[in-house]
Amino acid sequence: MQEKIALLTDSMCDLPREFIEKLGIRVVPAKVIYPDKEYSDRIDIQPEEVYNRMPEEIPTTAMPCLEDIRNAIESIKNEGFTHLLAVHISSGLSGTSEAVEMVTRDIHDLKIKVIDSKTLSMGTGWMVLEAARNIANGISFDKIVDNMHKLQGKIHLYYIIETLEYLRRGGRIGHVAAMLGQFLHLKPIISVNREGKYFTFCKAKGRKKSIEKLIQIVEESVKDKQINLAVLHGGAGKDADALIERLRKLPNIKEFISSDISPVLGVHTGPGLLGVSFHES
Repeated sequence: MQEKIALLTDSMCDLPREFIEKLGIRVVPAKVIYPDKEYSDRIDIQPEEVYNRMPEEIPTTAMPCLEDIRNAIESIKNEGFTHLLAVHISSGLSGTSEAVEMVTRDIHDLKIKVIDSKTLSMGTGWMVLEAARNIANGISFDKIVDNMHKLQGKIHLYYIIETLEYLRRGGRIGHVAAMLGQFLHLKPIISVNREGKYFTFCKAKGRKKSIEKLIQIVEESVKDKQINLAVLHGGAGKDADALIERLRKLPNIKEFISSDISPVLGVHTGPGLLGVSFHES
């Protein structure tokens, strides 16, 4: 039987809208919650709206609701798809992949594989993009799943933020917390470990040097191999433009994507985030 494969992800993958629309990727939105209203990530609230209300108003967040997940999968099933690949934010940072797993237990007549990306933002986005292109190229479901697991181990993500306060408030600070008291004058370059949780990759003194460190990390990676590179920002457009200008000049970059981070992720980092995510091409 001919495989008809659908691809599902969540709004925290930060893949730019043009890719999502062009490749027919289904997205379930996470939630941004203020006392008076709940918003769907990137649907009825955008990143700048969240930053503009900070620090006076700091919302809470929630993973995509079960109803949205169920509706998305039922729609996929009703459209005649035979297979579903769902690629989601790290289970070390969100319960999204577990929620999707739970909903899929009640879905029959659809072969489903849920993949915990063990990363976030464009780290997940690169996996989603690769899966979408695999589907478009007619690669088999089992081979695509295999390709996802291989790609997962190659993806790197590093970012800097203005303050750790928002990560602390959201309870997402994890292994970054260990350096707080000792290195308050230093800015951590934060990454994601193999368990999909934040940790301090290294430290730099002040924002300018931390941005230089991000550039150095990418420069080291493009010395002897081709990479696909994404530059990310949250409420730091001018710094992102300058970073993009610097990194675009590097050799060995096969694909270059720039993106802002979703409102839900912005709640946990606050304005001022700059990041890079890349993998060997």
